[in-house]
This record gives sequence, structure tokens and C-alpha cells, in this order.
Amino acid sequence: MNSVSPSAVQYAGGAMQDELVESRRQRPLERQGSFGPRPARTPDPSREATGEPDEMDKLKAKLMTAWNNVKYGWTVKSKTSFNKISPVTVLGHSYLLNNEDEVERFRLAFVSRIWLTYRREFPQLEGSTWTTDCGWGCMLRSGQMLLAQGLLIHLMPRDWAWPDVQELTEVDFEVFRPRSPARAGGVPIPSFGSPRGSNTPEKSLTGYQAPKCTQRKRPESVRDRQAEPIHHKLLTWFGDLPPAPFGLHQLVEIGKSSGKKAGDWYGPSIVAHILRKAVAKTSVLHNLAVYVAQDCTVYKEDVVHLCDLSLGQTPSDPCSQAWKSIIILVPVRLGGEALNPSYIECVKNILKLDCCIGIIGGKPKHSLYFVGFQDEQLLYLDPHYCQPVVDVSQVDFSPESFHCSSPKKMPFTRMDPSCTIGFYAKNKKDFESLCSAVSVALSSSKEKYPIFTFVEGQGQDYGLDGHSSSSHIGPAAHILPPGTLSTGNNRRSSDEFVFL
Repeated sequence: MNSVSPSAVQYAGGAMQDELVESRRQRPLERQGSFGPRPARTPDPSREATGEPDEMDKLKAKLMTAWNNVKYGWTVKSKTSFNKISPVTVLGHSYLLNNEDEVERFRLAFVSRIWLTYRREFPQLEGSTWTTDCGWGCMLRSGQMLLAQGLLIHLMPRDWAWPDVQELTEVDFEVFRPRSPARAGGVPIPSFGSPRGSNTPEKSLTGYQAPKCTQRKRPESVRDRQAEPIHHKLLTWFGDLPPAPFGLHQLVEIGKSSGKKAGDWYGPSIVAHILRKAVAKTSVLHNLAVYVAQDCTVYKEDVVHLCDLSLGQTPSDPCSQAWKSIIILVPVRLGGEALNPSYIECVKNILKLDCCIGIIGGKPKHSLYFVGFQDEQLLYLDPHYCQPVVDVSQVDFSPESFHCSSPKKMPFTRMDPSCTIGFYAKNKKDFESLCSAVSVALSSSKEKYPIFTFVEGQGQDYGLDGHSSSSHIGPAAHILPPGTLSTGNNRRSSDEFVFL
């Protein structure tokens, strides 16, 4: 029930049909693995010298794409169900889907998130013959989505919504009253599943014909339209081209310093450090920094040194009291081999915070970007749909494939315990509020020790290279007494996290 089909316009097309037919004909050529077809690569020196993948590589990429989209449910016609009694939380905002206006607000909020997925046929990754990240880049894509959400808050007007959201089909989900086979009288619950241009009325779970959603002009739509050039510029930063500062090419290049290369699996902790390096390296952002917590601890003095620009200035001019905005990434482990149920309420409370920009993690060996929840189910964006590359260097490129109209859900109990939680603070006051609000949310855990902590002082900055080396300078900080953690709450160091 939670496998959601994309709309006919956005996802179904002749190209995919051709690829599926071709995959059936050519599948014996492909070697199957536990994560779908993953080609066994024997480097050809002469081919690598020319810098071009051969026809077999291109064929394998097509087969991987077709199989991947079938495996992860992108070709199945079904909808995710939401009930109208419990609120849906999306990154600090709550929506009670008991009327059309609330459903529309939820639709705008979800579709306006930046969706970054597998792509194919992009320029070859340096030092390899890869022209797709299908089958291995899902955690990098989840990390991109987390960073993109932080940049949306950083650059766009408050509560910005994509003004061209109506260009997509209506959002693919159904709203119903749980355990109620017959609904009482009143306005039928809207169900948004009809493809654009379809003359077939969609039916809700209760059997009522769903009324067509009215396209109301929100008061801030003019403001949102004026911000559209920034939206387009932001998307170009994540394009699959070598110069894009947060594109796959740059992230893979940065990951080499930790011993990673194109085609490898990445974990949420390493991706956090890759994002930090990417933001520090780029020249497109001057007033934003990324901080990665160490050993499940956010050291406030380290954040201040990153953000307070006045520390290196001598003038007493108030104008020198500048403060960089900050994205805080906290790699954590919520249990041993499986999620500790005691942390579920804490994760819910974190996702309710305005300062939260999401969680990258997923289920075992399957990365996802979590943006909210309803009841005991997480709401997420899935990077596993493989799409053709978009040339973001073109002025008039379409942003449609960077927005998803298909919300998906999964039970909390299937969440992998290894994940990275993201937060954003625009200024010093926001950072202080963040520390206070997050600490309250962390205290809701039933475990004796919180998921992570905020402490005064400085930590040891191991950086990205610390993941590929076992030698550290100086002793590691101990926030909790050694030997006090039970096996059910085993908080390993970040380099021991299970890579998803």
C-alpha cells in the first residue's frame, strides 16, 4: 500500500516501456545481486584512456535503470493512504487532512521539497566509466536532499511554495477515516490521484467521487513567483555536471579523501562530512557553514567559531557582529542491529521542530530522506527512481523532475538505526533557540541517555579524513562514563556506522 506510483506525465512514458522490453530481452547478460543488477566491472585501460564508456556499459546502465524502477515500485499503480484523524507532520508543520484546504496545504508543502534521485547518461565521473549512479548513489542523493532543504530555508522566503506545483498531476495519495467503512454525511474527502488531462473521475476509499481540487491563489504566490530565479539557481548547484558545487561529480570527488570512489556505498556519517566539505569549498555561498557533530555531541564553542565572524575582527563597530547561518548535521545510531523503539517518540519530536531539515538514513541497505510522519509511519522522499539527466546549464530547463508528487510512508520499526539528523539556524538567536528546543525533544526519549547532546567547549575536529584512518590526534572526548551503555543502546563511533 505504501508503494506509490508517479503520475503518468512525470513517470510513465515510451522510453521506460522500451527500456523494460529491452531489459526482458537482455537480462541474461546482467548479473543479479542482492541490491538489483550491479555490473561486474573489469577496467579496460584502452577504454579508460579514451574517457568513453563502451556500448556494454551503456546497455548495463539501461538494464539497471529498468530493473531498479521495477524493483522499487515506480511502475506500480497504487497510492499511499493517509487518515483524516491524525495530523501529518512535515518538517515542523502539521496538517490535519480533514478538509480540502488542509489537503492542499499538505500537497504544496510536500511537492515543494527538492527531490534528487538517481540519474543516467550524465557526464562520466572522473576516474571511472560511470555515467549513472543507479544502484549505488542513493545515500549521496539523500544527502543532497537534506542540504537542498537547508538551502531552501536559507535562501527562499519563509514558507515558500513552488508556484508551478500545479504543473504536476494531483498528488498521488488517498485520505480516509480509519476503520470506518461508511462515512457520515458531509463533503466527500478529496482523493488526489487523477492524472492531468484524464476524464476518468477518481474514487476515494469510501466510494464517493472525489471533487476536483480548486486551484486557489495563495496570498504569497506573487512573492513565491518572484523567488523562482533563486529556486532555479539552487537546482543548478545540484546538477549532474562536473562544475555543480553540490552535484554528484563534486561529492564523489570529495569522497575520495575518505577512500570512497564512484560505485561504492556511502554511509550517512561520511555523507555528512562530504556535505560539510562541499559547502566549505564552494564560492556560491559565503554566509553559510556546515557543522558535523562528533561522537553524538554538538560542541557549542565550535559552532560559535564557525559562525561568529566578529571573532577575527578588532573593530567595535556593531556592523562587525556578523553571524553565519549554520546547518548542523548529527550522525547518530538509534540502537544496535535494529532501531531501539524507545527512540521513536524522540524522532517524532525532532521532526516536529521548525529547525529540523530532515533525516538521512533509510531501511537497511536502502537510503531514504525522511521529512515527517503520521502516527507510526515515517514520511519520506525516495531517491531510487532513475531519471534521465537534466542539463541545468540550459537557461530554460524544466524543474519538474526535481519535485515529487508521490509521498511514501514506511513503519518506524523498519528504520535503520544508522542515520544523520539535520538542523538549520539562520542567526545566533536561532541557534540558541535550536539548542533549547532540540534538548527538550531529546529529553522525551525513554532511554536513560539522549540520542545526542549539546555541550559547552570544543571538540576534536577529525574531519573527513578521520573515516579512512584509525589514528587520531589526542584522546577522544568521553561525554558518558565508559561502560555505562547497554548493548541495546550501543552508540558506536561514527566510523563504525553501518553503511546503508
